[in-house]
Amino acid sequence: MGDTAITKTTTAGPVTPAGPGAPGSSRPAHAAALPVASPGSSPGSTEPAPGMPPGARIPSGPGIPSAAGTPPPTSAPAAATPTSPLPTPRRATGSARLEETAPPAGRESKGQSAAARPGRADGEPNGSADAATTAPHDPCAHGFLPERPPVRSLIGTWTRLDAMARAAAVAPDREAAVALVERAHRDDELAALRQRVSRLSLRNAEAAAMRIAVIAVSCGWCGIDPQAPAAREVADEAFLDLWAAIAHRIDHDQFVALPTLALHNWAPERKPRRHIPIDQLARTETLVPIVRWAPEGQPLSRLDRLMLAATRLEAHGIWLFRLAETLAGRSPDDSSTPTALRRLVRVQHALRAQLLAEAAELAAAPATPQQRAVLGALAGQGALEPPVLQAADAVLGIGARRLREGRRQLLRRHLPAQHRAWLSAMDRHCAPVRTLAHRGGPDAAVYREAQESLIALRRTYTALVQAAARPTGAPLTRAA
Repeated sequence: MGDTAITKTTTAGPVTPAGPGAPGSSRPAHAAALPVASPGSSPGSTEPAPGMPPGARIPSGPGIPSAAGTPPPTSAPAAATPTSPLPTPRRATGSARLEETAPPAGRESKGQSAAARPGRADGEPNGSADAATTAPHDPCAHGFLPERPPVRSLIGTWTRLDAMARAAAVAPDREAAVALVERAHRDDELAALRQRVSRLSLRNAEAAAMRIAVIAVSCGWCGIDPQAPAAREVADEAFLDLWAAIAHRIDHDQFVALPTLALHNWAPERKPRRHIPIDQLARTETLVPIVRWAPEGQPLSRLDRLMLAATRLEAHGIWLFRLAETLAGRSPDDSSTPTALRRLVRVQHALRAQLLAEAAELAAAPATPQQRAVLGALAGQGALEPPVLQAADAVLGIGARRLREGRRQLLRRHLPAQHRAWLSAMDRHCAPVRTLAHRGGPDAAVYREAQESLIALRRTYTALVQAAARPTGAPLTRAA
């Protein structure tokens, strides 16, 4: 009897459940693919197991009775509830929550070395930095400052460029700086760097561009085009090839200017304890240059302090970029237009006070003939214009009248393409506001006050540059 009962139990129904789409199947296809709980494994289960009649009572004990009718011992451990093949969702906390919300990282092939992967240089872990280039630039976030603090030191083979830039910056004259480049050419260091440009991430390529700019201005080559045939007669050929490759990598030809030399050549003196926005970092922390124009162990030179002053000016000018976005597309008759113009006047007064505060330390700093020659060469190329002043000019239109349109484009050529595009957009969108220059009334008076404050700010900056370029001079307040 026992054997017969067992045979009937195992042959009473089909052993294999119906597959997805089978005739007579009442479950959906995805439910049929999941395992079915056996009787007694889940007290809350309402679906009978295969071979059980629909109205059969499911025993509530921890297991199935044996064929002889003897119940299993109550001390036996309860059977584990079968789980779905899908992972059980759980609540992420801490860093796990950030990992779930972050986009999945790209898989790397097993046979590809870190040095051969695009976007990396000599095994650098920052190969995903190029993703930032696909996002549109938003000056309201951090102005024209870089999105992240500049790279303090390059790694791998690029340490040679780092050392060359530091040595060229403190060279006593141009001949000594040119000798450094020629020595690197003879040692094939420039050719080795040229072969590795394509593997640089964008952030490290910008760091390399800053060092190329330091070397170029130290050698007196800031006004040449590295791809022009005439440049081969003036500058070192291998250095020009490296210069052109870096320019192609960052998509910016005329980068030897203040935006690169200042905005990519600073670092906080001490690492902040928590993450803060980059404009706040540049405003609140003590800044030091990455590549010093003064030798190590000596006070910062006037050129160092001028570049740091331009960086802090950009950090404090973040409010000017936001007001420019507010005024873009506004009608001159809009009630919010004079309010934004008054705030713009206050911001420009604050920027002028910032420059005046920098003047005392700059005037007391030492200066060498080589550093004054560098400043003179940059000023002769129109390469010392701060981007924040160009943003204010795009809103108020001072440069179009005083500098002419061609001169304005010459100043903007030293900015990256996305920054030039933003300034051109401000030229168009702020045109209605500039019609206040031909009107009368209180709103027009506020607009003219904003223009006058920008003119005073530009004169103050010009006096600061002049104070840095001359050996001795009058106080800045007298020049302003």
